[in-house]
Amino acid sequence: MNKREFIKTLATSSLSMPVFGKNLEKKLTKFDQQTPDIIAQNEGFWAEIRKSYRIKSDYINLENGYYSFTPQETLEKFIGNVREVNFQASYYMRTRQFDDKAEARKKLANLAGCSPEELIITRNTTESLDTVIAGFDWKAGDEAVMALQDYGAMLDMFKLQARRYGIVNKIISIPNHPKSDEEIVELYEKAITPKTRLLMVCHMINITGQILPIKKISDMAHAKGVDVMVDGAHAFAHVDYKISDLGCDYYGSSLHKWLSVPLGAGLLYVKKEKIAGLWQMFGDMGYKDDDIRKLNHTGTHPVHTDLTISNAIDFHQKIGIQRKEARLRFLQEYWTKKVRNLPNVVVNTPDDNQRACGIANVGIQTIKPAILAKTLLEKYKIWTVAIDYANVQGCRITPNVYTSTVELDTFVAALKELSV
Repeated sequence: MNKREFIKTLATSSLSMPVFGKNLEKKLTKFDQQTPDIIAQNEGFWAEIRKSYRIKSDYINLENGYYSFTPQETLEKFIGNVREVNFQASYYMRTRQFDDKAEARKKLANLAGCSPEELIITRNTTESLDTVIAGFDWKAGDEAVMALQDYGAMLDMFKLQARRYGIVNKIISIPNHPKSDEEIVELYEKAITPKTRLLMVCHMINITGQILPIKKISDMAHAKGVDVMVDGAHAFAHVDYKISDLGCDYYGSSLHKWLSVPLGAGLLYVKKEKIAGLWQMFGDMGYKDDDIRKLNHTGTHPVHTDLTISNAIDFHQKIGIQRKEARLRFLQEYWTKKVRNLPNVVVNTPDDNQRACGIANVGIQTIKPAILAKTLLEKYKIWTVAIDYANVQGCRITPNVYTSTVELDTFVAALKELSV
């Protein structure tokens, strides 16, 4: 069965399934003349987007950062992919899977803004960045620079390399409210010594939503001969950028977050000239040293998820990244502006328009984060996550494109009541 026949079979296998957002693209065309900033405030536009999601009514979901669940249109395509791969079984695995993954990889690379030869599909950000950390040819005394606010899984991988090879990990702390890009760049710069080989930095800090100046940090580090690895778990398909414009050497992200791919997909970007210098985590001698696919040997895996990456990109592009970014930033500022000056309320996210987008973190000085999250859920039916480490005490708030301002009004009312 060739690719065209396979896709036709997928379409046929989905005929009996409910159709969600069937005319979404057509409905959205009437908004084409509006700018992203205007559309961001147009509740009618986003009400149409909301129809594409099956939303649980038990609570208001303001914790989309961990897992931005899949819209129904993409979910049905995913189910169709599962059915068809199961139907064809080993025939598909031996005849189609590698070509199909190559197509998904090409489409993902185009979205990411890099060459397909510099990108592989992984399972998540942790796998992506741990592949780089473990792939370095570390020597005792080598140094790596990172931040206290970086994701725990990667910090643990650096600790493992310290135990195994004797490298030195230098940890800085990012202020919640920096005065300028230069303040942040200087923090990293001061930690670099002639022994530093790798600098890890978050594109968007997961616990506060702060966006860091990646290009400026990359340029500074490169001037000192240091490679830069970026944790882009929360930035990809959230804000508008191309990896190639960031100047970094390595970039990882999770596709189950803001691209809303079903669980089990991520990406790893490695600049072409850096591929040969990385050791693969799993033995795979079938590729040349400078072929990024050498890093992608994970055995038999859920190929239906790879197929669904393309479907998720299609849905993402119907909305448009500029519209999506504008809406997510609007939602964040909609509620943070209403609570920043409340007594006892602490917003742990910058109020600078360009230093944050959809994610923010808020705390109440008299309530521990875990108790705040528990109270929000049990009393107000609002689902969040408590953060109480790395100089951040509060609840992370992550609305998504389906979130309404009415839901955020409920959240704001709850904070006002609790802050008194």
